[in-house]
Amino acid sequence: MPIVAQSAETTDWVSRFADEVIEESERRAPGKPVVVASGLSPSGPIHLGNLREVMTPHLVADEIRRRGYQVRHLISWDDYDRYRKVPAGIDGIDESWAEHIGKPLTSVPAPKGSPHPNWAEHFKAAMIESLAQLGVEFDGISQTEQYTSGVYREQILHAMKHRQDIDAVLAQYRTKPKPADQKKQQAQQKPVDEAELEAAEGSGAAEEDDGSSGSAGYFPYKPYCGNCEKDLTTVTAYDDDSTELTYSCTACGFSETVRLSEFNRGKLVWKVDWPMRWAYEGVIFEPSGVDHSSPGSSFQVGGQIVGIFGGKQPIGPMYAFVGISGMAKMSSSRGGVPTPADALKIMEPQLLRWLYARRRPNQSFKIAFDQEIQRLYDEWDRLDAKVADGSALPADVAAHSRAVRTAAGELPKTARPLPYRTLASVADITAGHEDQALRILSELDPEQPLASLDEARPRYDKAEAWINTHVPADQRTIVREEPDAELLKSLDDAGRESLRLLLDGLAEHWSLDGLTHLVYGVPKVQAGFSADATPKELPPEIKTAQRSFFALLYHLLVGRDTGPRLPTLLLAVGQERVRRLLGA
Repeated sequence: MPIVAQSAETTDWVSRFADEVIEESERRAPGKPVVVASGLSPSGPIHLGNLREVMTPHLVADEIRRRGYQVRHLISWDDYDRYRKVPAGIDGIDESWAEHIGKPLTSVPAPKGSPHPNWAEHFKAAMIESLAQLGVEFDGISQTEQYTSGVYREQILHAMKHRQDIDAVLAQYRTKPKPADQKKQQAQQKPVDEAELEAAEGSGAAEEDDGSSGSAGYFPYKPYCGNCEKDLTTVTAYDDDSTELTYSCTACGFSETVRLSEFNRGKLVWKVDWPMRWAYEGVIFEPSGVDHSSPGSSFQVGGQIVGIFGGKQPIGPMYAFVGISGMAKMSSSRGGVPTPADALKIMEPQLLRWLYARRRPNQSFKIAFDQEIQRLYDEWDRLDAKVADGSALPADVAAHSRAVRTAAGELPKTARPLPYRTLASVADITAGHEDQALRILSELDPEQPLASLDEARPRYDKAEAWINTHVPADQRTIVREEPDAELLKSLDDAGRESLRLLLDGLAEHWSLDGLTHLVYGVPKVQAGFSADATPKELPPEIKTAQRSFFALLYHLLVGRDTGPRLPTLLLAVGQERVRRLLGA
């Protein structure tokens, strides 16, 4: 018997949607599994904006599973969509791929060197692997297989028979441009000065083809040409009784007459295809992006067309854009777009899940590939500690729970989750030398030394990947080989005294916490205060003195004004070398 959760988790957006979806499913299809859905088009790299199309229903489905219900999370791979253009920036393709424009994605060759049989499978593969790492359980549905095997034949014939009804719905919107104030509102919803990953593009939004045609009337079905395989075709005649359909191709001039009751080389246009699937699969919950949710767009129009197929529109929250720190605007059909696989190279699955779980679908957020990732990890670690000691707020507890586990169990995690910024600094300084990295990390906490680098994995590997792929060369840390004799000679008495105080305390304070206390304490002691004095007990000028002292140490150790956190840097350099570089 399903169990409805009664816990603090009912305060979060996922639980609220789960309540609504369960209630609606019991009303529409009592006793049957709850069906939620996502749609992805493998027209190019499936990016982090598209991931919201999957994570939103996944989180709701997972909550429903936790309560003891059976759930199906469908991911429709829109691999029978047309190949629209040759994307820029993708290795293994050139301008010759333009000859495939108009063909189904599964009929386009994969980029050169790919082990996959076609374009669609090439881009699906990376996403499937990422979803496995993220703990996303789903049933994948290839629309190529559905259409070419005749699964939708009755739905296609039904749509053709009721084409005038469909046309009447679409006609309400064809001549209605978006109001200027609505365009302005949508523009204001998008994150500013960041990459706007328009997630809904992967579900057919790019074309919004409603099937309008010429003198023969309206037809909601588009054949792929029997000669060139392209969809640059026009239906010129159709007989409802015999299902004979005649079409011609504007690309190659080919034409033929086929019997639609036996023909499997074509598909319903997007604005009809989507609601047809809602009815066919019995979808209860499917979110849609901003561009799908505006007046006259496919979600709104689909809500009317789905009734023609005997179905109902799903509960469909609008989800907002996902931004990437410091990158130019992108879309999923271009190369260079950050994908879930890219994110999972530099962050653990728990952190990526958390970013999607903690924000309501209509809230935009950013995923950091720059220095901001260190702050995000600090925030995550603080939340982890609050959950452990019971001080976290209920909604934060819920988001944390959804990040670290699914109904199937906990995701694999790092045994010793050391601070990400510390691991990044160590990886930066040691430049791939694992023995040096282990030496430094084992000295962070002398009472609980790290026995093996594996204890810090996979987080260490993620931090190292971030350093190697997202930190510019001129920002990498290179420790001096020889002391800066000129700078040491130029120091005044106060400067030399500050170095002496630091060097005298090195051995006693040789741990991460100890060195933190030491480097912050030297300017306090020089000013006549205790090294343990709190900021409230100190005059403002102590902060200025600390900044000057830190800058001096950075110049003497790495020849720059700034660098990794000084305690980590000192540990990385090692006591003997620190003493030599500071002129001991």
